[in-house]
Formats: sequence, structure tokens, C-alpha cells
Amino acid sequence: MDLHRQRLNPYAQVNPPPEIVERFPQWTHDETRELLAIRAQLDRSFTETKRNKPLWEATSSMLQQKGFFRTPDQCKSKWKNLVTRFKGIESAEGEIGKQFPFYEEMRRIFSDRMERLIVFEKEKGKAVQVRVKEWEEEAEEEEEEEEEEGKAEESKKRRKVTRKKNLEEEVKDALREFMRRQLEMEARWAEAAEAREVERRAREEEWRRVMESLQEERMEMEKRWREREEERRAREEARSERRHALVMALLDKLSQKFL
Repeated sequence: MDLHRQRLNPYAQVNPPPEIVERFPQWTHDETRELLAIRAQLDRSFTETKRNKPLWEATSSMLQQKGFFRTPDQCKSKWKNLVTRFKGIESAEGEIGKQFPFYEEMRRIFSDRMERLIVFEKEKGKAVQVRVKEWEEEAEEEEEEEEEEGKAEESKKRRKVTRKKNLEEEVKDALREFMRRQLEMEARWAEAAEAREVERRAREEEWRRVMESLQEERMEMEKRWREREEERRAREEARSERRHALVMALLDKLSQKFL
């Protein structure tokens, strides 16, 4: 039944043998890299649709074609874990990114997604320009018709001026909308960078306070130890002096007795 379904649909879900599921409970590096490669290939589809269950089924099927048997839910859960780790690495600084073996693959996926968004915005601006050109051509055709029909020159000028103003306003509105989205995108990136910096400073301040507290606690413990050591020495000296005095007293009595 599973083989028949896969012949009809190459992305059909095939249940893996039980011994394979038991043998590979954890994700290997090769398996994770294949998942990221497939996810990068289908990323455009994931961002263009809200119902992504068929896409996760396709991801699972493509993994099975590579020899890795994972269910759609397992693929989705693994992707979410990778995204969480990547965001945590992005909020940190220094060489910590090298500790995440799939950092470059994740960064490439999100960079490609951002580039597609920028290209989409540019294409939208080009579409507005094409529309403006079409409006201008339509305006020229209408002017020719007006001239052929012999309409008044003043009426043509007024309509031309009005049409031109409308076109200019629409172009300005489209450009303003494009610039607004660009500024919002840059502002979000700046806010994220500022939030990461604030969080980093807060962690450093907390670490400094903890270290100072530990240092003070260590010094206090050393002080108490020295005080107890001095008290012990004083008690030992007093005990030794009493013992010496007792021995001398006994010796005096014995010497007097024999004399």
C-alpha cells in the first residue's frame, strides 16, 4: 500500500521500518544537514502559505529518499529546535557561534529569506512603474481621441494636468510605502541589535555582582577561620601553661618530701 502511494505521489509519507526507528532515535549531523538542505529548498513555499502540513510531509518524504526515516512532526519539531538555538546564538557575541555546527546553514536560510523580501519590494516598485507607464500610454491615447473628436484645447489641458497630478500622487504614495517598509525593517533590526546589547550588558553586570559577592564571602570565611585559629592557639597555650605549672608544683612537692 505504501509503495503504491509513493508511485502515485513522490512526496507520499512512507512508514519507516520499526527497527530503523529504534536504531536511530537521535538526529545525526548528516541527517540534520539533509533536513536543512530540504528546508532551504522549500523555504519560499513555507513563507508563502499558512497551511504547511503538506510541506512537512514532503520534507519527510524527501528525507526518506535520502535514507533517513523521520515523520513530519519530527521534522517540524527539529526545525523549531534549530531556530530556537540559532536565535539564541544570534543574541550572543564572540566565538559562541562556532559551538553551533549548523550556524552557517541557518544563517544562509534566513539571509536568503531576507533577500527574497527585498527583491519582492523592489519588484513591487517596478510593477508600479509599469502601471504608471500604462497609464501614461492610456492618457496619450485618450488625448489623441480627444483631438480627433475635436474637443476644446482647454478641456484637454485640464484633464491632462489632473491626470498627471493623480499619477504623480500615486507614484509618490507607492514610493512612500516602499520607503516606510524599508525603514520599518531597518528599525526592527536596530531594535534587535540594541536589545541584544542591553541583554549582554545586563548579563555582564549580573556576573560582576555575583563574583564580587563570592569574593566578599570568601574573605569573610577566611577572616572567621583566622579568628577561630587564633582562639584555638590561645586555648592551647593556656592549657600548656597550666599543665607546666601543675608539673612544676608536683616536682616541688616530691623534692620537699624526699628532703
